[in-house]
Amino acid sequence: MFDVAPSELMLLAVVALVVIGPKDLPKAMRFVGHWVAKARGVMGQFRAGFDTMVREAELKEMEERWAAENARIMSAYPPTPAALPALEDGAAALDDDAAPVLTAPPVLTSAPLLRDAPPALTDDEIAAAEGVPVMLPVQPGTPAGSPA
Repeated sequence: MFDVAPSELMLLAVVALVVIGPKDLPKAMRFVGHWVAKARGVMGQFRAGFDTMVREAELKEMEERWAAENARIMSAYPPTPAALPALEDGAAALDDDAAPVLTAPPVLTSAPLLRDAPPALTDDEIAAAEGVPVMLPVQPGTPAGSPA
């Protein structure tokens, strides 16, 4: 949007140093930074609000398209009156608290079930399997480099 070259920034810094002076320049830069931060915050809020409005408009458009497509499908394939009572009976059957009825025999598999879990491995067995050398405990009173 704004194209500012490094040479233009250097010229602006020199002019600010000459006009404002080295004593008041930090205060002026702090003041400018404060207002720039406020402007960025306002722009961020504006952008977030605009994005929300766009998202809501897209959602509304998608809902309208879905409603139109649903109406087209329902008009092309209307429910038959004979199917409606069957649907209602099925829904009533789902509402009953009766016990379930077995309609087919259970499927049996030939794979044996795991009844016993394998024994747990110790830390030393896991370390050996991973190739980690076993750490031997150091006896109190022995120097660090000597064998136990």
